[in-house]
Amino acid sequence: MSSEKKQLSLFDLSMIVVSLVIGMGIFRTPVNVAAKAQIPELFFLAWIVGGFVALCGALTYAEIGSRYPVTGGYYKIFSVCYHPSIAFAINCIIVVSNAASVAGVSLIGAEYLNKALFPTEMQTNDYRILIGLVSIIIFYTINLLGLKTSSRTQNVLTIIKLVMVITLICAVFFGGQTQQLPSVFSTGSGMPATWSDYGKALGICLIAVSFSFGGYQQTINFGGEAKEAKTVIPRSILVGLGIIITLYMAINYAYVKVIGFEQLKSAQSIAAILAGQIFGPTGFTILSVLIFLSVLGYVNVNLLSNPRAMYAMGEEGALPKAFTKKTKKNDVMVVSLTIFTILSIFTLFYAKTFDKILNYTIFMDGAGMIFSAATIFYLRKKTAHLDKNTIYTMKLYPVMPVIFIAAYLFVAISIYNDDPHAALNGIYIFIGFVAIYFIQKLFSRRATKQG
Repeated sequence: MSSEKKQLSLFDLSMIVVSLVIGMGIFRTPVNVAAKAQIPELFFLAWIVGGFVALCGALTYAEIGSRYPVTGGYYKIFSVCYHPSIAFAINCIIVVSNAASVAGVSLIGAEYLNKALFPTEMQTNDYRILIGLVSIIIFYTINLLGLKTSSRTQNVLTIIKLVMVITLICAVFFGGQTQQLPSVFSTGSGMPATWSDYGKALGICLIAVSFSFGGYQQTINFGGEAKEAKTVIPRSILVGLGIIITLYMAINYAYVKVIGFEQLKSAQSIAAILAGQIFGPTGFTILSVLIFLSVLGYVNVNLLSNPRAMYAMGEEGALPKAFTKKTKKNDVMVVSLTIFTILSIFTLFYAKTFDKILNYTIFMDGAGMIFSAATIFYLRKKTAHLDKNTIYTMKLYPVMPVIFIAAYLFVAISIYNDDPHAALNGIYIFIGFVAIYFIQKLFSRRATKQG
């Protein structure tokens, strides 16, 4: 890498880590975690474990990015380290997983808007799906017009989210804390809980926690662009994840104190409840609308970025050439954008609830995480000749990548135990993409022979 490209400072990279991770999950997933944890101790433990796993993962991806410094490294790393069929299947799985994330996050926004602006009789899942659908279609239309979102827009959205989180934490200091009802960990058999029962519950909690901490894998794309990579990369990740874990623990403490742990298990629009505690009914409505707008930003970013990955796969011949088609007027990747939007809408109607979408997303995303993190073992050998002074090398190798991979295997098994249908569908989709790769190769060979 040439020196002029190494332009990311400690602050820049720390803010990138924060903006990649703090999405919309923290305004919804604590409800899922509380319901599955059953007791506050397990609830907070799940967030601590999730933060530690995220740290192991982020440092692993930082070294991968440092050893393989290319633009869009998270897409390209698979084709370097795996058979083309596996690389194709994983990249397709990631696109499908991101489409599911768009569907899930649009439902989070719909929950908030629905609760704040619609009468009680319209606060149903059907109306939430309709709001989510309209949100996705609006931004699909905007992207067809050739919208270019600048980094400034993304920075503003990140700042809004951070300000919202910090403001909500202040709800703890505004009195009116709910009396805590006793929480009991109950087992299906009615027998006293064992370590195995707690372990299973922790695994299910980590499904939603993983969704909230996701995003740091994109640090792989910046490994070759940091100034003094050896020191800046680990420090920025420690600073970024330190900020995230502190904010997540603080806001979850606020949720428990203000809403009450037992009430949190089935609460809706939890962030807006905290806002209502500070600003009254007006605050509830304003924050609900703000969260909905933040969600639209997330939907828009995904509608911009994922079609580009599909376009690149079309260019490389992994997907049909149709995926490289652009509009003449606005230079929009029209086929890739349309297919990604259809995938998002299909997931929205197929899964219907956030909880179902969560299981699909994390299971498929987990496959990508496990395969991508495992590339560190191959890259360590392939790039052993590189100057150690110019790249970042993690100190606790191979412990950190092994912990990270084991954690995601644990989450995948937990999803299978909790929702076998979602897990099996994820496996079938993966096998289907591998089959599509070989079928496509067979047809292209025949076409070449006939030509």
